[in-house]
Amino acid sequence: MQTGLMPPFRLAGWAGFFMLAACLTVGCGESSRTDRAQGDSTLYQDTLRIRGFDPVRAGDQPSALAIARIYETLLQYHYLDRPYRVEPLLAESLPEVSDDGLVYTFRIRPGIYFQDDPCFIATDGKGREVTADDFVYAVKRLADRKNQSVGYWTLSGRVVGLDDFREKSGDPEPTDYEQEIPGIRALDRYTLQWTLTQPYPQLLWILAMHYIVATPREAVAYYGPEFSRHPVGTGPYILKEWRQNYRLEYVRNPKWQETGRVDRYPSTGAPDDLEAGRLSDAGAVLPLTDRIVDYVVMDPATRWLKFITGQLDSSDVSRDNWEAILDDNLALNPVLAEKGIAMSMGPSLRLGYFAFNMEDPVLGPNRALRQAMTCAFDTEAWIQLFNGRITRPTGPIPEGLAGHDPDHHPFPFDLERARRLMIEAGYPEGRDPQTGRRLTITLELGRADDAELRQSAELFTFFMSRIGIQIHVSYNNGPAFFDKLERRLAPMFFLSWIGDYPDAENFLQLFYGPNASPGPNRCNYRNPDFDALYDVIRTMPDSPERTELYRKMAAIVVEDAPWIFAYQYINVGLRHPWFRNYKMHAFPYGMEKYYRVERP
Repeated sequence: MQTGLMPPFRLAGWAGFFMLAACLTVGCGESSRTDRAQGDSTLYQDTLRIRGFDPVRAGDQPSALAIARIYETLLQYHYLDRPYRVEPLLAESLPEVSDDGLVYTFRIRPGIYFQDDPCFIATDGKGREVTADDFVYAVKRLADRKNQSVGYWTLSGRVVGLDDFREKSGDPEPTDYEQEIPGIRALDRYTLQWTLTQPYPQLLWILAMHYIVATPREAVAYYGPEFSRHPVGTGPYILKEWRQNYRLEYVRNPKWQETGRVDRYPSTGAPDDLEAGRLSDAGAVLPLTDRIVDYVVMDPATRWLKFITGQLDSSDVSRDNWEAILDDNLALNPVLAEKGIAMSMGPSLRLGYFAFNMEDPVLGPNRALRQAMTCAFDTEAWIQLFNGRITRPTGPIPEGLAGHDPDHHPFPFDLERARRLMIEAGYPEGRDPQTGRRLTITLELGRADDAELRQSAELFTFFMSRIGIQIHVSYNNGPAFFDKLERRLAPMFFLSWIGDYPDAENFLQLFYGPNASPGPNRCNYRNPDFDALYDVIRTMPDSPERTELYRKMAAIVVEDAPWIFAYQYINVGLRHPWFRNYKMHAFPYGMEKYYRVERP
């Protein structure tokens, strides 16, 4: 899952200290609350600008988080169990799988209904029951080229007949959704069958992602181009209001109560969940919170002020308040702890990187130039900028996944080597020998109003200036940034990838040639040797042999240098004492239904 964010990093921290001291001294955590009341069961959070609520087009994390509150998948992650595992959601149980691993048969839960909506004309606006056909339709929408889905990589080459459907959908005529696809069929009202072209060990993880959700064709037909603004799902929440770039409000889906739907909080978890109080709601009917309000808060100082005054229930830790919140041992400020504020900290499956567009006429064919820029990246200065809360990745597979090699880093920070590589690349001291012009590269960034991102870009610009390269920074808002990437217009860009599932294949597919943009291979990297290995591992179950191939593929990528690997991030978050049942999750989509908010 892609995000244009950089994590927060270090500044002097005095502004955060004085803001914290002032707020706690005058008790503004009580007096400054707005839009809330005693006993209010509303979760107040912050978000980024989202692209919309169309499941097949949302490849960014903020949109996926929003979609997962409204739409539901066949499977979901168990909230508390570690290691991660999937369990049924709209499926009655895990699928029956044929002996050859090619046929998966699901039984859909009867009695699941879409929310009420004007699109259901035949039932006077009353939401109808979900059937297996709704998942067949969702898969066809994902495959339809006219929808410009960024998620087709999840099924490309995997399902019998689906690629043929996709190819035909590129014709100018309207796509024929009545066309049968052998690999995805509704055998009856509640039975859904998948037939694969080859084994797909990650399929169950994929079916817990937001790309394939129960989707009513009535809503797509009724709202047309505005469908992304009018989500119609089966989930615990419905969208009440979307004030773009400012505020989103979700309320409990009344259809759950009307139809007698009962989904319950888990009764089992990891060993520490009982002690942490996360099993006190075991067996309780979901959702536990009535309402969710998200504010689009781009400024970290504003976000922190809203948190410390009780207007947000949770917050990350930004550069401006780092030293006011955590000491050098990453312990929480005692004043905050006395107020009942809790901290969560844990590793993430999030890699940040500067990517080269391999179709750019300057950067794409010049591997020595990309290697030189990698060697010019000052690891120690970069980590210091981020409070030491990041590590410098050694390749495309993050720490914590099979295939990660902590010792393979052939292009460490080395300015002398970088300068030699610049000569090999044809740009001694950063200049074209024939024209004398200085090499200038445009770096595209999202979040034009993010001060943290700007300072990170300034440091990167300084790194490159040491080898004579001039970086021109172009700032965009989020949607415009992703639009440039999808149209392959960015020579270089910063992005991060948050793992969609706990398998290194999810990171390696970012370099698979057929996944080029608008797919997740945003840098449009192509290497026949890498692609051939990917075609092998994509059908392999977890094994030492597969892990060794993962390492070999990672080494190919590092040598070709389509990315400068910038960081693997450690998550740090704060929450107020009335925000309960929270557990840090690498795949938090749809998890709000487990949260309980009980304000004093």
